[in-house]
Amino acid sequence: MIDISRRAALATGFGLALVAAQPFAATPAQAQEPTPIRFTLDWKYQGIHAWYFVARDRGYFRDEGLEVTIDQGEGSAATVTRIMSGAYDAGFGDINAVIQQAAQKPGEAPVMVYQIYNRPPFAVLTRTDSGIEDMKDLAGRKVGGPAGSAATRLLPALLARNGVAVPSVEVLNMQPNLQEQMLIRGEVAASLVFNVTSYVNLIQQGQDPDGDFRWLDYADHGLDLYSNGVMVSRDLARDKPEAVRGLVRAINRAVQDVMADPDMGVKALTAVEPLVDAGSEGRRVRFAFDRLMITPETRKIGLGDVDDARLERSIAVMAEAYDLPRKPEPSQVFDRSFLPPQDQRLVAGAGN
Repeated sequence: MIDISRRAALATGFGLALVAAQPFAATPAQAQEPTPIRFTLDWKYQGIHAWYFVARDRGYFRDEGLEVTIDQGEGSAATVTRIMSGAYDAGFGDINAVIQQAAQKPGEAPVMVYQIYNRPPFAVLTRTDSGIEDMKDLAGRKVGGPAGSAATRLLPALLARNGVAVPSVEVLNMQPNLQEQMLIRGEVAASLVFNVTSYVNLIQQGQDPDGDFRWLDYADHGLDLYSNGVMVSRDLARDKPEAVRGLVRAINRAVQDVMADPDMGVKALTAVEPLVDAGSEGRRVRFAFDRLMITPETRKIGLGDVDDARLERSIAVMAEAYDLPRKPEPSQVFDRSFLPPQDQRLVAGAGN
């Protein structure tokens, strides 16, 4: 007879042998290697990039089976060309640059999959004592702006929509880093700026951007365009659609986290780049939420999405301003099929 203890030992040994003979049962995280995604920002590290680092640090990318490498950028339009070159798979950049490339190289242009700036950052910046209170007041004045910037290129369209003769406004070409300085010194009456950039530049130059300056946003004066968001290469969208959906889900979670607690987002940024000023970047994040991201439209349709009719109007504006050979269809520029359900993209109360 075999006693009970020996029977148990034999059973245990048999069970171990059986397990050893079976193939290893991988957990979901071990079942496949994470999908690598090379992601480029639009510029040097700023508060408006906080959610990408929050998504990384909190494991949101990892939860989606992604390994995302985040690099600094060289401009919103450069994001598009970096992706088209194959150097990057995805990035944060300007939908208006996507429109330009989709008009000329529809098979190569990246596609926007998550709209972040519901309003464009383009603005006419002037001192409150300049006498410029509306676009009509620009007639007969000198304004400054970088020749290649979207804010400068779109000025004729902006003036036309406000009944101002284009030749009546003198445009002085200047380097981007001189825009605020030349305005402060009175060398120009106004500067054509990206408000989310100039706002912090003024703070860092000891100015009061809220009390001493007036911001005339293009969006409030006839050019209600979209702007920066998350775009991906055509190859990534076609070959790895689940990876794109995962990327968007992770970023959407992180945007809402930072919206609820901006200071937490800035901490994630300063952990990456300790040299940035946390106070200034915190103000930049809140400015972006208030002026670019949280709008009546995003409260209605949710974060990340666009209104097709509005996008179609934006495409027409860009086609005219840049003399494009054709007007791409909205579906060639923005693809909402990668968005999470609307109830996951609702705008909650933003943190103070």
